[in-house]
Amino acid sequence: MPEAHAVRRDRLRARVAATGADAALITNLVNVRYLTGFTGSNAALLVFAAVPDGAERGSGTVLATDGRYVTQVAEQAPDIELVVERACAPALATRAADAGVRRLAVEEHAVTVEMYRTLGEAAKGVDRVALGRAVEELRRVKDADEIATLRIACEIGDQAIAEMIESILVGRTERHIALELERRMADHGADCPAFPTIVASGPHSAVPHHSPGDRRVEDGDFLKIDFGACYRGYHADMTRTFVIGNEPADWQVEVYDVVFAAQKAGREALAPGVETAAVHRAAKDVIDAAGYGEYFPHGLGHGVGLEIHEDPRMGPTSSGKLDACMPVTVEPGIYLPGRGGVRIEDTLVVRPPEDGGPELLTITTKELLVL
Repeated sequence: MPEAHAVRRDRLRARVAATGADAALITNLVNVRYLTGFTGSNAALLVFAAVPDGAERGSGTVLATDGRYVTQVAEQAPDIELVVERACAPALATRAADAGVRRLAVEEHAVTVEMYRTLGEAAKGVDRVALGRAVEELRRVKDADEIATLRIACEIGDQAIAEMIESILVGRTERHIALELERRMADHGADCPAFPTIVASGPHSAVPHHSPGDRRVEDGDFLKIDFGACYRGYHADMTRTFVIGNEPADWQVEVYDVVFAAQKAGREALAPGVETAAVHRAAKDVIDAAGYGEYFPHGLGHGVGLEIHEDPRMGPTSSGKLDACMPVTVEPGIYLPGRGGVRIEDTLVVRPPEDGGPELLTITTKELLVL
């Protein structure tokens, strides 16, 4: 996708120019990948604000990495000038100074205090200014290729959980179920899990981010599974909650129905131009009205992409508005300490009403299943 990456860099140039800087130094590896396609573990990127008219694609950009990745760069970012240097960021800071850069925009949130000082020493006479989270802001809205990749990641998760719920789960440990689900995702093409899989049974399901342990699944348990596949760098996210063995108890049906209704309200609130906090409130109001408000302790959802948690965030104090082509999660929950909990989560893409509204990427049923 060299052309797509070049378009992203051009969008960044406009942000850099708006800061009054001559160039930007990108040190967040996820942002380097977004702008170049390079996936190595040691890299930095120098993006000049201006490129001469008629220059070739890739001009005005310099990628630095060490000798381990020379071949990889040639495959993943063949259009970009390469500097081979172990200390990537300082090398590019020096390069910027040598090129006459007077103001260098830096990702201050992505460097240590020590590195910030080192950059000053490497680029003497160059003023460092804050780039802010300019690249992260660009990453919020995904292009068609990104959404297609994320759609495949979600399909992998759907396939894996469909197989898991056909197997016998009673008597198996949480840890074993988590490992098998991750194996099944790998079998269907996942690069890796999008995050450590959460399997929480019985009273453990009341812990929002329980780490799977040696508890064995028992009849009558809620079984909450929060998981996702990472495919070509893009992270899917889905949670489903089941009842094991017997018919669900009345309290389980009540809690599940409330979360189900809240999740539906949150999904239906997704639209371009809607305040992110308003989406959270749409779901939270349902839970509050049912008397469970104190048992929903987290935000409704977040963006997904090259990281599992990205902007936008949808919580009670979040700010900003949704835009079309933003993939987000909607994941309300109710957690009753000592008894059990329910979370229902989907990954969706924000779409305008005239295009049919939000696009659901995780299609596994949300009806309460008894396994």
